[in-house]
Amino acid sequence: MKLEYRNAKDESHLVLTDFNCAPSQQLLADKGLYKILWAKEASRKIIVDGYKVQLEKGQVIFCTPLNVLEVAQSDGLVALLFNREFYCIQDHDAEVSCNGFLFYGSSKPPQIALDEKSIKSFDAMFFMFQEEFETRDHIQGEMLRVLLKRLLIKSSRLIKEQLPEPDIPKPQFDTVRQYHILVEQHFKSKHKVAAYAELLFKSPKTLSNLFKKSGDKSPLAIINERIILEAKRLLLYSDKNAEEVAYEIGFNDAGHFSKFFKKHTGMPPTAFKKTKSSL
Repeated sequence: MKLEYRNAKDESHLVLTDFNCAPSQQLLADKGLYKILWAKEASRKIIVDGYKVQLEKGQVIFCTPLNVLEVAQSDGLVALLFNREFYCIQDHDAEVSCNGFLFYGSSKPPQIALDEKSIKSFDAMFFMFQEEFETRDHIQGEMLRVLLKRLLIKSSRLIKEQLPEPDIPKPQFDTVRQYHILVEQHFKSKHKVAAYAELLFKSPKTLSNLFKKSGDKSPLAIINERIILEAKRLLLYSDKNAEEVAYEIGFNDAGHFSKFFKKHTGMPPTAFKKTKSSL
């Protein structure tokens, strides 16, 4: 199954697939698509950015356009893939509250486990998607967007239910969440906590104390992990050499980038690039 919606006018693109054909699997490496992957019928091991991830039966994983997925055994899986032109996560954040929960560029894309009630709900929504793909008229795109929004709202509610309750007041939790979103938007150009503190109208010390209270990683660790994640993706999935990767993610000195990368991964970027065949 590969059901596809395209609109040449606005370049929007949505795909529903169970990976029964090679072109469907190739979509998983597309850096322009958000990817929602559901282990509907069986547990499966998938590769996300070069690392093995166990997706148990009934679990759903949410990946940004930057995440590169590989699926060795696809039977039992079903996926929705869409681009920013079809549905912009950031523009709809206030409505669905999913940016920062479902899609935020984490080195560990979020997963939710569906209970029996949620499985029935997802089954019904995916059935409606299939029906709508078969209806070719002038409002098909809008109907598909409504269904996707409903799925994202449901998923956002589920993931918030499954997250531990924050130990800090909601306004402070929202600041932590916004920090993650800002890092996702600016990590290539802003490598210092002070830059994000300024955007949030906070001091670096205030942010540090806030993250400590929330039990999250330090603000600097979040920036560094995001930079390393992008560096790994580029080294593994592009033809760029270490120097080109360094410049793309905001380092003016390739030597500085090499030291930074080795400090956080234990090996220089040139050696890491050669590990692709062993992953």
